[in-house]
Amino acid sequence: MTREHRIWIGLLSLALVMVFVLRAIPELMDDPLDVTVTEPVERDFEQIMDSGVIRLITRYNSQTYFLQDGAERGFEFEFFSAFAREHGLRVEVVVPTPDEQPIDVLNRGDGDVIAQNFTVTKERQRHISFSHPYNLVTEILVVREDSLDRYASLDSLNGLTIHIRKNSSYYTSLRALQEDGIDVKIELVPESNETQALLSMVASGEITATVADDNLFEAATIFIRNIAAGPQMSETKPIAWGIRSNATELEAKMNEFISTHFMVHEEEGELRRSELINVLRARYYENPRAVLFNRYQVRKRMGAGSLSPYDSLARRVAADVGLDWRLIIAIAAQESRFDPEAVSWKGAVGLMQIMPAYSDVKSDTLLFDEEQNMREGARILKRHLSHFSYLDSLNQLRFSLASYNAGIGHVADARRLAIDLNRNPNEWEGVQDAFMRLMDRSYHRHATYGFVRGIETVNYVNTVSNRYKNYRLLTERRTSAP
Repeated sequence: MTREHRIWIGLLSLALVMVFVLRAIPELMDDPLDVTVTEPVERDFEQIMDSGVIRLITRYNSQTYFLQDGAERGFEFEFFSAFAREHGLRVEVVVPTPDEQPIDVLNRGDGDVIAQNFTVTKERQRHISFSHPYNLVTEILVVREDSLDRYASLDSLNGLTIHIRKNSSYYTSLRALQEDGIDVKIELVPESNETQALLSMVASGEITATVADDNLFEAATIFIRNIAAGPQMSETKPIAWGIRSNATELEAKMNEFISTHFMVHEEEGELRRSELINVLRARYYENPRAVLFNRYQVRKRMGAGSLSPYDSLARRVAADVGLDWRLIIAIAAQESRFDPEAVSWKGAVGLMQIMPAYSDVKSDTLLFDEEQNMREGARILKRHLSHFSYLDSLNQLRFSLASYNAGIGHVADARRLAIDLNRNPNEWEGVQDAFMRLMDRSYHRHATYGFVRGIETVNYVNTVSNRYKNYRLLTERRTSAP
């Protein structure tokens, strides 16, 4: 066994200990996370399987999750998607707003798993559980190359101002240094500032120093010049998926998956990563051409508010009918994955999956034209939005999306059933339960329009609504592009 192998085995053992016993360590400081939702909702693996959707809470950047011509990419997204595929689940991405704490999003049930190069810390373990680790990182001080000699050791950091996000693991590491008597000054930045953005600010001289995980730093050196790694700011820490503390079955399933991709081979005494992890590491952290390309994709989309190959067309169509172009793009992404030649098993065609029998465009050939198809989809959506204009904006959107997916007749059936169930027919939360019941013969035999795949419509509404929210958020975050 080589010295390197022994070191890695020791680090992995340390990481596993941290995952399982950090909660038992006495607390040395106040909770810095500002978590407001401390009681997690009841939603474990069985409920997730019933829904067919697992919701990933993540950040938008060129390593974790981003859009490339409408397709979803990123290390965390692709690795997590492999887990979802093993269980026949579809991944729905939730990008928190800058002022949202991901742990709150998780515990209130708006997402199921946090995956964003998320470090296991005892502060976070007060509120959530973690899976087995799938990476190990070391936090390092990052300064300009010309000031590296000045900040070569921890003892030399007294009086140094370091810019970081409060919700990052770096904040607690710096607080720990302060507890140890090192007088570093912590300057907090908005949560929307990605680590890469802070590294660029160090390189330009806008700030003096920040902290980064070693893997993020190494990737950043491919495209950011004049930054250098200073002293190590913490012990090696594990990266893992964050889950609700009461989702024990989900945790077990995730641990089973991760153990096949990141492990120590006891007989040979070495750390092993699966081919999948090695491919993803190369694509998002190590290969210079790939890292530069991914960064370009993120900067292009966040800088220009671009989401898909059809943004320009969607903007024109939306302006003509009075819609938000991002809503049109969100529907097209869900309906066809931006394939203008898509044809569903029901016979719906094109970008917006228009049913020829219900279209004002009588030529099937014209419906395969991108502009004609998008205009027809926008017209149908606008009609539904006008029909529900008496509702508040959120319910108006959800009922309109349900009508776009299932038809106005099935929506009417579900609303009537909601009344029978003593639910508010003007609130989607009650009507979506009625949609689910319309898959049961004891309910749908009394419905005017009969059986409907309610779970499909419920998932459609929730997914498109969430994607629309993400698209609005991403196109408004132009100034924080890494």
